[in-house]
Amino acid sequence: MLEQYGYVLVFLIAGIFFILMAFLTGWVLSPNGLLGLRYKFKKEILEDTYECGVETYGTAWIRFNVSFYLYALLFVIFDIETVFLYPWAVSFKPLGMFGFGEMIVFIAILLVGLAYAWKKEALKWE
Repeated sequence: MLEQYGYVLVFLIAGIFFILMAFLTGWVLSPNGLLGLRYKFKKEILEDTYECGVETYGTAWIRFNVSFYLYALLFVIFDIETVFLYPWAVSFKPLGMFGFGEMIVFIAILLVGLAYAWKKEALKWE
């Protein structure tokens, strides 16, 4: 039993080591660190915002259509459904008909939610 905790201890030490090495590397390479590396770019270039190769225009404080939010929520809901479906499919035989019935109830609840969103026209893109 103690050897199982040994594996956990090894992974814990390795994780702490990698985190400390990342901090140490960042400190050594920072402008105030040991090597004192400096930026070779102009300050205007470093402070400029850059998004997908397109120059930005306007302010970031604009109003977004609520459809983006609704689509994101529906994506998360159905993405979580697939997360629950995969382990169920892997262990389908041991669960038997009870597991099948439970998954039918789960999918039915999700389909009711989809029908409600469809009825409220949340999926209609304008």
